[in-house]
Amino acid sequence: MAQLQEYKCPCCGGAIAFDSSIQKMKCPFCDTEFEMEALAGYDRELRNEQPDQMDWEVSANTAWQVGETERLRTYSCTSCGGEIIGDENTAATTCPYCDNPVVLMGQFSGALKPDYVIPFKLDKRAAKEALNRHYRNKPFLPKVFKDQNHIDEVKGIYVPFWLFDADAEADLRYRATRVQSWNDSSYHYTKTSYFAVMRSGTISFERVPVDGSSQMPDDLMESIEPFDFSQAVDFQTAYLAGYLADKYDVDAEQSMERANERVKNSTQDSFAGTVQGYVSVVPESANIRLKHGKAHYALYPIWILNTTWKGTKYTFAMNGQTGKLVGDLPVDNGAFARWLFGLWGVISAAAFGVSYLLWLL
Repeated sequence: MAQLQEYKCPCCGGAIAFDSSIQKMKCPFCDTEFEMEALAGYDRELRNEQPDQMDWEVSANTAWQVGETERLRTYSCTSCGGEIIGDENTAATTCPYCDNPVVLMGQFSGALKPDYVIPFKLDKRAAKEALNRHYRNKPFLPKVFKDQNHIDEVKGIYVPFWLFDADAEADLRYRATRVQSWNDSSYHYTKTSYFAVMRSGTISFERVPVDGSSQMPDDLMESIEPFDFSQAVDFQTAYLAGYLADKYDVDAEQSMERANERVKNSTQDSFAGTVQGYVSVVPESANIRLKHGKAHYALYPIWILNTTWKGTKYTFAMNGQTGKLVGDLPVDNGAFARWLFGLWGVISAAAFGVSYLLWLL
């Protein structure tokens, strides 16, 4: 059984958690506040502690089937003794019985320990307010969804990210055109000139993020970027208290393909922006070589909000640092059809007016 860690208030014994509004640990019972630096030494001591070796052999009538328990993990709450159930990637959670925040220390041992963490800056209330703002000015959003929608779940999660640094040397070739036009008394002339445009250079990338959790959709995670890494701090488990956290289940090597794709796309976009003064520019070839590549492991703060409407689950993600929120919304087909009908009416009226003017001429 993995070791659990709860941060206890020395004043009243209650479980303390990280408060994003003051950037400190705070006891919700006696309101005592603790500086993060004071807990750094405590973290080091906790990582050196050894768990009890108290195993029992228990027989049961029904055995687990093959594969049923591969991802299942169970823990015992040190406050109330209740059983906490998670999967192999759960790194921080709360006890379902006493609601005390716990950190699963074993999940951050050895090579699994993150280098950095960006602490939450925004709380659960801010996440709910952001979702309500997301509903505004959406003409095709069903009114009943806005009026009757209830949020099923709001979770603050530290999501694992791999951060890639590299220098990219690039050689790119484009096919470009310029067009000249002129008239004489009899004809209209057009001259198209074709050019081979070359670009070479080096561009540096720092902390290109790639989501390290298979449970989080990459497009959803990338949509709430960017994160301000200047606010990152060295990892301490105390920051996780009061939130959920996952350790990575997609390692750095598995994440390299997505990192390469992001670096390549950004390099091509950057160099393409230097090819100007042409009517058209078409990329023909690109050769990109990475040097000094390295990866770091970090935890980024994300609020996940779930709501269900007409049997369909809608998931929204909010950057827990900046407040940027994204997610899909249902569409009122009736309102959309009325908008199309109105647009078609405007186009038809404009076309009739043009035709009438041409007839008059």
